[in-house]
Order: sequence, then structure tokens, then C-alpha cells
Amino acid sequence: MTQQARGPRVHERWAHLRFSVIGQLLAAPPAKGELKAAIEGLAGRTWQHPTTGEPVRFGFSTIEHWYYRALKERTDPVGVLRRKVRANAGRQHAICDAVRQAVLAQYAAHKSWSVQLHHDNLVALAETKPELTPVPSYPTLRRFMKANGLDKRRRVTSRQTDGADRAEDKLADREIRGYEAEYVGGLWHWDCHHGSKKVLTARGEWVTPILFGVLDDRSRLACHLQWYLAETAEIIAHGLSQAFQKRGLPRSALSDNGAAMTAAEITQGLARLGILHQTTLPYSPYQNAKQEAFWGPVEGRLMAMFEGVSDLTLAMLNEATQAWAEFDHNRKIHSEIGEAPITRFLAGPNVTRPCPDSNALRLAFTRTDHRMQRKSDGTVVIEGRRFEIPNRYRHLTRLEVRYAGWDLGLVHLVDERTGTVLTRLYPQDKTQNASGLRRTLSSIANGSATPTDVEPATGLPPLLARILDQQAATGLPPAYLPKDEAKDEEGETP
Repeated sequence: MTQQARGPRVHERWAHLRFSVIGQLLAAPPAKGELKAAIEGLAGRTWQHPTTGEPVRFGFSTIEHWYYRALKERTDPVGVLRRKVRANAGRQHAICDAVRQAVLAQYAAHKSWSVQLHHDNLVALAETKPELTPVPSYPTLRRFMKANGLDKRRRVTSRQTDGADRAEDKLADREIRGYEAEYVGGLWHWDCHHGSKKVLTARGEWVTPILFGVLDDRSRLACHLQWYLAETAEIIAHGLSQAFQKRGLPRSALSDNGAAMTAAEITQGLARLGILHQTTLPYSPYQNAKQEAFWGPVEGRLMAMFEGVSDLTLAMLNEATQAWAEFDHNRKIHSEIGEAPITRFLAGPNVTRPCPDSNALRLAFTRTDHRMQRKSDGTVVIEGRRFEIPNRYRHLTRLEVRYAGWDLGLVHLVDERTGTVLTRLYPQDKTQNASGLRRTLSSIANGSATPTDVEPATGLPPLLARILDQQAATGLPPAYLPKDEAKDEEGETP
């Protein structure tokens, strides 16, 4: 086929050929009585077929039909010369209703099958169900499935779980669209990535490092990157605290559903800092695509430069990563936004907030739990360790405590009503308690009075005095028979 024969559409190529045949008759209309001779001259000429490129001729009546159709059209004479679309285009008459339902049911149960596998199973099913015969050919079935959007879909996971079913249903029912936050700091992404190169630890072990990364959605700025040897809630809190101190507090955040990402210390800490934490659907990494795509340059540019390093350590890797993030990724023109991430981050508009100090962040990333105070010694048990409650809170039975599972050296007692930190709790020191020294009881916290502030009441209790008066007012003797106990004590018989 020649270059001239190839074009965007077959119907347009035919329209252009037909217009080129009769175009001379429209540009220079023949005189009266000479139209027949002009058309016969065109019918005698050889033209190039628009699809095969072979020589072709057209009959007198065909050219005459083209001429009058174009002559009557005032706005688009080329458009009327296009080939008409078949009335049954896109329909497969070889596929009856029974076959159609069988294919749809088969696809609903097995979206990961190829068209060939669907066809083979349809042939096997037709052997037991005569209403499915004749079975359509493979090309017919392929055209039918393509026309109806029955494409082969890879399963999100081989596990049959509720999360996997929800992810597949969302892919089937909802469209996928790219998005971008309107403001810098409006949305942050974070995730962990297992590196492609191992590091040598001080213990002489080769370990695969894990990169924790935080990315701003609008600017694509790498807020913080750091390699660790594990993925735990402590690591997430450590990395997020540095990102917040570098770039400020975002308004919302998106992460996956990993155990470290959704630990109580992380979710409650983000809520205390005023950050809306959202998670992706299980088995739906495309919802966090910006973060997932960021791992490409990490491996393709950063890790590729360590190919000649034989004794890579975690410290060396982290130092190089910080330099690469600040001086390469953040300052390099991003192909999608057309500018450097740091330039867009500084240009705004910005909705980030100032970050509190390190102590406030440390206190924020803790979990809230409730414990029952043991009245005998004023202690509670947290993660298998016993902590002493200051005696001014001895009147409380149910206590609310805040702590991080990885740092039991920082445990606080908080007000259950307001969440205000009341005091810090320390582990019980039994060796110190063995000295025998005991503190004097302090006043009850928030108490208005203590029993030692007034003289103790004397005489009969008011209730007892009242019921005795009521008994005397009846004029009746007590409802019991007295017994002389003195005689029994002297040994006399009644």
C-alpha cells in the first residue's frame, strides 16, 4: 500500500477519492449537453484504490451518482460522499441470546480469562446445552467481547477476601480518574518501599532497607525521605514528625491500610494534630498512584548510582537520599506539572500550618487506653508493666492513659472528659518501696474538702435517731421478748 493510500479512516479516504473524481465537474461545470461526455471521460480513467493502492475504474452511473449527491450538498460535499456505516455494524448475529447470557455469566465469574479460554469453555458448555449451538467462532466471540467492554482483567490478588471483592467491584463499577489537590499542603501521600539493594549492618548482616517517603500532592515535593530497617508504627511516627517539622502540618493525608499506617498511635496522633487521615481501598494502589510512581525515580536514578558500592550502609544511603531529594528531585523540572516541585511548593496557594515542637509531636503520637486502678497500692498495668498513680488521684477507679507502645518511658494520665494531660506516670520501683518510706496522702485532685478538715460527728447517726423516735411515737413496746442473759452467765436455769 502506498503512503497516499494510508489515511486516518477508510471512509474518509473513500470520500476524498470520490471528490477528486467529480471535483473537476463541480469546479468547472460542463456546458449544456456536455455533461455525459465529461462523465464518460472520467469513467475511462484509472484511479488508485484508497485501501489497496491498486488501479481501479468506476462506472458511468457510479460517477454520475456521486456528482449529483455532491452538487445538491451546499455545506459539506465531501461528507456526503463518505461510505455509510452498516446498519448492523457492531452486532454479531451469530451470537444468540442464550450464548450471550452464557458468555456474560462466564465473564462475571472469570474476568481474568483470555478470550480463547472463554471460547474453549463455551464449546465445552455447548456439549451439555444444545441451545448454545451453533457455537460462534473465536473471531466472532472476540469482537463481541471487545464491543461490550468485556476485557481481560488481572485479579487484584489471588486471595478471596472481602477487601479484594470490594476492590474488584469498584474497578468494575466506577471509573478511574487522575486528581490533584488545589492547595499545597491540602493532601500528602506517604508509603513505604522495599529497596532493591541491601545494606550492611553493624552486626555483619545484609538487610533490605525500607524507604519511608512523604509526598505533597499538588507540588510533588518530597517532604521527607528516610531509610529504615523495619516498617512499624514507631518508624511512621518518626518519619512523619520530621516531615512535619520540615514542611509544616498538612490538612489531610492518604496512605494504605498497612498495620503500621493504621496503628492507634498514628491515627489518633494525626487526629490530635488536626490532620484528616484517609486510607486507600485494600488492593487498590492506584488510589495512591503519585506515591507509587515516585518509587520509579528512586530506583531508576538514586539506587542506580549505588551499583558500584559494595559495602553500602544505612547511614551512607540516608545521607545520599537526603541530598538527592533536595538537590535533584525537588529542583528538577517535573514532566507533568512543568516546573520544579520546590518552585510550585513555594508558589502556593498554601494551606499548611505551623508545626509544634518535638515534645508536642512525641506526645501526639500516642494511643489512648483505659485501665482500672488497683485500690490496694494505687497502680495500673500497661503492656505488662505496673505504673504507680499519684495518691491525689486515688479516688479515680477508671483511668484514661496515653502512651506509645514503643516508648513506655513516657506514659501520661489524662482527663477522661477533656483529654487534658494531668500528670506523668512512672513505673513501679519495688526496690525503692522496700525502704519503708511512704508519702503523706495529698489532697484529692479537684476535691472541695477532706474528712480531716472538720471534727468528727458524735452521738447517734441521724437516721438511727429518727427511726428510734418513730418507734417510740407508736406507743408500742419493741416487737421482741427480752431475755435475761445475766442468769445464763451465772449458770442458773430459767
